[in-house]
Amino acid sequence: MKKTLKKLCMAASAAALAVGMASAASAASTKLRIQTHFSTETLSGQMAGEFIEDIKAMSNGEIEVEMFYSGAVVKAAETFDAAATGILDCDMTGGAYQTGKNPAFQFTGDLNGAYTNPYQQMAWLLHGGGYDAINKLYNANNMEFIGWWIPGPESLSSTKPIKGVGDFKNWKFRSPPGIITLIFKNLGASPIVMDFNEIFTALETGIIDGADAANLTNNVGLGLYDIAEHTNFPGFHSMPADHLACRKDVWDAMPAHHKAILKTGMQALALKNATINEVKNAQTAKDLRAKGINLYEWSPEELAKYRAAVQAGWTEFATTPEAKELLDSHLNFLRNMGAMK
Repeated sequence: MKKTLKKLCMAASAAALAVGMASAASAASTKLRIQTHFSTETLSGQMAGEFIEDIKAMSNGEIEVEMFYSGAVVKAAETFDAAATGILDCDMTGGAYQTGKNPAFQFTGDLNGAYTNPYQQMAWLLHGGGYDAINKLYNANNMEFIGWWIPGPESLSSTKPIKGVGDFKNWKFRSPPGIITLIFKNLGASPIVMDFNEIFTALETGIIDGADAANLTNNVGLGLYDIAEHTNFPGFHSMPADHLACRKDVWDAMPAHHKAILKTGMQALALKNATINEVKNAQTAKDLRAKGINLYEWSPEELAKYRAAVQAGWTEFATTPEAKELLDSHLNFLRNMGAMK
């Protein structure tokens, strides 16, 4: 009898210990300071807010996020470094902002015409070795790549008609850093790299004739078509993938279930983002036409001229071993899919 009671007590103690350990594990917390370049007024800014609510719910409140919108802490292009050095914890802008470090970062964000839709590009990430390829570069810069969200092809905004490549001659436009400046220079344009939140004023004051900013819906959110009466739709010139990337030690310190929640949350955001933008952009196109904005759909001949410039630009831009390796990874995937010769 005494032996039985002793065994029962030992079992109860073990059970209590297990419950205690489980409670301790469930009490794990992750607090993240994240910056995005999007404002709360844009569709993308609103979706970033939804992402925060999703990961909070999935983690039962264990993951807490303080989100800084519209580059509130540092300029958009400085967000990656701010996270890597501890001013922030995570960067929710895009890898292509970091091409000054290594041109390879271009191929972690936007291939400017290689992929035709977000689903194709996400396929490389999920099924073509994309996570490992990107993190080889990010880890070397003290960051961990967690996921992409891709709104789809962007549309240019312009105060002048942009019906074809010929209209880019001497066209001054806001450009993000990276390969796009090279491509458009080769087409005769004058790209001016500036922060996301300087675009409206630059357009309003005539410093620029147009902007490579976002897709139709986000351009409306930025107020660009209040000034620029010309755009192109469907978009073709750029399809940037915004990322979530966190400092490596912050990522490594997270419990496994928090890592899984963040990655799964980003993949859910990617699907919601791509699909809602497809719906919203179609409606936005109707609304803009009704307001008298000129929407140009480029001919196959004009698109071919642009894509020839892009392919030349890839080769010219991929000047480091890391850039060549990432570009080859994308191109091999596209060729295996039959999407490129």
